[in-house]
Amino acid sequence: MRQYLFFFFILGIQFSYAATADTVSIYSNAMKRTYKCVVVKPASYQNKETRFETVYLLHGHSGSFSNWIMRVPQIKKYADEFQLIIVCPEGRYAGWYFDSPVADSMQFETYIAKEVPAFIDANYNTINNRNARAITGLSMGGHGGLYLGFRHADFFAACGSMSGALLIEQITGARYGIQKLLGDTGKRQRYYDYSIMKEMEQYPKDSLAIIMDCGTEDFIVDMSRAVHTKMLALKIPHDYTERPGGHDWNYWRTALQFQLMYFRNYFDRKKPGQE
Repeated sequence: MRQYLFFFFILGIQFSYAATADTVSIYSNAMKRTYKCVVVKPASYQNKETRFETVYLLHGHSGSFSNWIMRVPQIKKYADEFQLIIVCPEGRYAGWYFDSPVADSMQFETYIAKEVPAFIDANYNTINNRNARAITGLSMGGHGGLYLGFRHADFFAACGSMSGALLIEQITGARYGIQKLLGDTGKRQRYYDYSIMKEMEQYPKDSLAIIMDCGTEDFIVDMSRAVHTKMLALKIPHDYTERPGGHDWNYWRTALQFQLMYFRNYFDRKKPGQE
């Protein structure tokens, strides 16, 4: 009997110290409405004196803020393993993570790069420092990770893309919703101007740690290859990997672990005394 009690006691300790996930509501002044967000905290967050690096993790087209926690429950394990706060904000069905010049209700660059981080830094034990923040995502969120990482390199020190839908100037199908954000598809220059392909031409004065990966069977792998090729031509340092896999959650579950490890290693290098 004592052995059983001891087993349940140990089991109780393990669960009491497991990573936890909050669902919070974050108001957007830019869009005049509130969106939900998942915040995953490592078990060690219980120590109120400890502060943590933060990874902002963006969902894909047709997704929502809850995708990562629902489809990749291992995310809690990763928060513990890598000692990170992981923030999964809302990007709408087709928000594309930039500020639309034609739709005031779709200002997701401002929301993700400014309003959400302001809330997180005010309400959680984050390390309020550029070198302690990264942003990445899958598919539509892969474009958001790179686009916002470059445009806000004074705030994010690392960025990434998993299976990124990166050439938005080529994504013209009505179901993807980009024309609702940028206007007539005939305005090709505007589409290019809101693309990471244009943004990387102005490499930020603050260096970025960049990671990209994509599955070799992914139907948009050529987009990642095109961005990788252009970064090589522009001599932009980055980490690029292709692995077997498609455009699906089986691939992204593995990709997330690799990217969080990359960010953890980067954060460790940037700690005082480690550079």
